[in-house]
Amino acid sequence: MTEEMGKTITASEAEVEKCAWVCEHYAERGAEYLAVQEVPTDASKSYVRFDPLGVVLAVMPWNFPFWQVFRFAAPALMAGNVGVLKHASNVPGCALAIEEVFRDAGFPEGVFQTLLVSSRVVPRLIRDKRVCAVTLTGSEPAGREVAKVAGEVLKKCVLELGGSDPFIVLRDANIEEAVNVGVQARCINNGQSCIAAKRFIIEEPIYPAFVEGFVARMRSLKVDDPMLRTTDIGPLAREDLLEELDLQVRKSVEKGARLLLGGKRLEREGYFYAPTVLGDVVPGMPAFDEETFGPVAAMIKAKDKEDAIKLANLSDFGLGAAVFTSDPDAHKEIAGLIEAGSVFFNGMVKSDPRLPFGGVKRSGFGRELGIFGIREFVNVKTVWVK
Repeated sequence: MTEEMGKTITASEAEVEKCAWVCEHYAERGAEYLAVQEVPTDASKSYVRFDPLGVVLAVMPWNFPFWQVFRFAAPALMAGNVGVLKHASNVPGCALAIEEVFRDAGFPEGVFQTLLVSSRVVPRLIRDKRVCAVTLTGSEPAGREVAKVAGEVLKKCVLELGGSDPFIVLRDANIEEAVNVGVQARCINNGQSCIAAKRFIIEEPIYPAFVEGFVARMRSLKVDDPMLRTTDIGPLAREDLLEELDLQVRKSVEKGARLLLGGKRLEREGYFYAPTVLGDVVPGMPAFDEETFGPVAAMIKAKDKEDAIKLANLSDFGLGAAVFTSDPDAHKEIAGLIEAGSVFFNGMVKSDPRLPFGGVKRSGFGRELGIFGIREFVNVKTVWVK
C-alpha cells in the first residue's frame, strides 16, 4: 500500500489489522446474521432464509486498497458468494496480494479472484451472465456508469461514492478536543478518504478560537517520506489528483476564501501537497461544494446550531457527519436532522465491522458491514409450508 499509493507505513499496518478484524467479526457473527428467521403466519411453518446470489463483482478504489476489498469480501464470502475483484489500476500489487491471502487461508480455488483488467472492461463484466451483482466504491461518475449498466441487466448493485463530510463544532464543545480530532479526521490517509472531515462548520462565538487552534495543529504536521514512522502526511497518490486539489484551492481563494495555511504543492520530489486551511468558506466555492481529496480543510462560520445543520445538509453528498458538543443528549435532536449515512458525536467518522456503512444522496446507496452488509448480496427468501 505504501509503495503503490503513498499511504504512511503506520497507516498501512493499521489497515491490515482492520482487515483482520472484519474477517474475525464475520467468522464470529456470520452464522447469527444469516440464521433462518421464523415468522408466524397462517401457515404451519413459515420462515425467511438468506441464500447466496453467486458471483459478485467488486470494483474497488486505490485509497484504502486492502480495507475496501475486505469489507466487501468478508461478508459476501461468508454469505456463500464468490468474489471477483477489479481493483484500481495503480494498486496491482495489493490486488494480487489480497487474492493470495484468500488462497493461503484455504479458500477453494476460484472463490476469490483478482482480474488485472482496465476499467473499460467493467461494463462487459457486469453484463456477463455469470455475474449476479456488483459493488463499487469510488467516484460519482464511476458509480453512475456502474449503476446504469447494472440497471440495464437488472442486477443488484451497492455504491459507496464520494463525500464532503461536515464536522460541526457547537459553541459548547471542548475546542481543544475538537481541534485534535478534526485535524486527524481531515488528514487521515493523507486526506484521501471519502469519510474524511472536509467542511468544518463552527458556531460563530467559537469560530476564531477553533480556527486558530486548527491552523496551529495543521502547521505542526510532518510531511515526509511515507516509509518513515515519524511522517504524519505522505504524498498524494497521483499527480493529476494533486493538480485537481490545487485547482480547487485556487478557485476557492479567487471566490473569497482566506488562505490561512499552505495552499501549494511542496517543492520536493513526489506528489506532496502542503497541509492547507481555508477560512471563511461559503457555498459556491469548490471547497464547500465539491469533494476535496487531500489535506485541505474548509472553515465555515455558522450563526447558530440551526444554521450549522442547514449548512451541513447544503451538499449533494451524504456519507458521514461529525458533531462536537458537551450536551450528552444532543444526538436525540440532531442525528435525525442530518442527511448522512452515519453521524458521530464527539468522535471522527469511521467504519466499524459491527455497524452499517454507506451514504445517501450522491454518496450512493446500499450498506456494507454489520448485519445489513452481509444481507446485501443474498436472496432474502420466503418459505411457506402448510
